[in-house]
Amino acid sequence: MAATVSPLAPARFPEMPPVEGVRLATAAAGIRYPGRTDVLLALFEPGTAAAGVLTRSKCPSAPVDWCRAHLKRGAAGALLVNSGNANAFTGKSGREATRLTAHLVANAVACQPSAVMLASTGVIGEPLDATKFAVVMDGLVASAAPGDWHEAAKAMMTTDTFPKGAASVLRLGAIPVTVCGIAKGAGMIAPDLATMLCFVFTDAPISASILQRLLKDGVADTFNALTIDGDTSTSDTVLAFATGAAARRGAAKIASGSDPRLPALRKGLNAVLANLAEQVARDGEGARKLIEIVVEGAVSKRSARKIALSIANSPLVKTAIAGEDANWGRVVMAVGKAGEPASRDRLSIWFNGIRVAHKGERDSRYDEAEVSAAMQRSEISIKVGLGLGRGRDRVLTCDLTKDYVAINGDYRS
Repeated sequence: MAATVSPLAPARFPEMPPVEGVRLATAAAGIRYPGRTDVLLALFEPGTAAAGVLTRSKCPSAPVDWCRAHLKRGAAGALLVNSGNANAFTGKSGREATRLTAHLVANAVACQPSAVMLASTGVIGEPLDATKFAVVMDGLVASAAPGDWHEAAKAMMTTDTFPKGAASVLRLGAIPVTVCGIAKGAGMIAPDLATMLCFVFTDAPISASILQRLLKDGVADTFNALTIDGDTSTSDTVLAFATGAAARRGAAKIASGSDPRLPALRKGLNAVLANLAEQVARDGEGARKLIEIVVEGAVSKRSARKIALSIANSPLVKTAIAGEDANWGRVVMAVGKAGEPASRDRLSIWFNGIRVAHKGERDSRYDEAEVSAAMQRSEISIKVGLGLGRGRDRVLTCDLTKDYVAINGDYRS
């Protein structure tokens, strides 16, 4: 965890109500650093549905493999998360660590090991000593209680500078339900889900298959429209858990994609995911600027996404923003290299609402002083108009500063 909080951080951690059917506990197991809270245990009441979207990295962590194998059940009894060690690129010992961890949790809470979801974040390539979980397991189970989202989010932090949480309260018909989510991530962020973790909890009664569909759709324009450095982690994991406890208050189970109550739940879930994704962008390693990139007039949404990511992942664009330089020539470069349809002579570019380039050349009303003043803001918007079609997309990123190099140069030290 970084000592200095990002200047883009929210003023405070949000108020987040408990989710009925979810109990949380944290502990310091000494996974990498003594005395640091580094383990989160979430316990779910029987019947909890589970869904997940996992990294498409070809070198996934052992916990990702574990979740991929067992999410097929569509149910979960517990979630255990650790920071300090990603349990990635750890071979047979990593697989054994996940098996041992799941059995430790299952024995402590009386569920099947396959009902235990696992996630790890931290250093890649270091063996994980799963026996450390045994030392704190009884205490975790005994202390598990509803609602301390702040401590739960803190337990997952690595180079994060602040814990990330978001909540939404909505209605399924006349019945109120809650969606709460926590996330971690600051570097090695270019989710291809779908090191980034996100866990969402709700008391809505919903089948695992519909929950899976909602989560996959929600990730597409939130976490998958986010990049810090263009590097997809071995550990990217988004899991959702629905306890169904609202059924006790009269909410019927959502078991069909045509249920008229589904749009309300979709809206609440997507709001939580979008909020968390923006917080990850705000906590990008060394970040001083939050950057929104909008591409319009592309031949398709998919093409707009690829061009937006080309801009967002360009070190030259990101360092220009860090230097408060409206270097639109670098944006032109990033559009041109994306490999997507683009016409130089139709291209227009805006920085914070000020058009700086139009139809293939510098805007005739370009004012360097005006644009330079706009670039001093902490939030920067870059809009690109391609003039080719109706495709549009939006991506979030941050600037690239000297602090990013310092953080990652010292990461394993």
